[in-house]
Amino acid sequence: MIVKHLEDILNTKDDVDTKTWNSRRLLLHKDGMGFSLNDTIIKAGTETLIWYKNHVEAVYCLEGEGEIEVIGGETYQIKPGMMYALDGNEKHYLRARSQLRMVCVFNPPLTGAEVHDAEGTYPLHIPVIK
Repeated sequence: MIVKHLEDILNTKDDVDTKTWNSRRLLLHKDGMGFSLNDTIIKAGTETLIWYKNHVEAVYCLEGEGEIEVIGGETYQIKPGMMYALDGNEKHYLRARSQLRMVCVFNPPLTGAEVHDAEGTYPLHIPVIK
């Protein structure tokens, strides 16, 4: 069994903080679950271009309000209790009107150090677990 506490992740290498978001990585590839799990804060007043062309992601909003705009598609309002899944590698903008707190699940799982590149993408890097 794997048991982790958010307070044990904060201010470690698994607490990845950027200009627009802060991702506290609870489960990673090294944990061997086949997916990764993040407790993520999207900072108020920010807009982030995201294109997970190497991953699928499911997101569940716990707190805050914002929107996700699929490029060339619809815009969806985000509020607590809303879930969205990027099952088609949709390129999108994520905007936070207030601070958002999200639970994010990725497949393939993240290794922990990922940040968005200029395209809004995470690299696909699956290390060998020994």
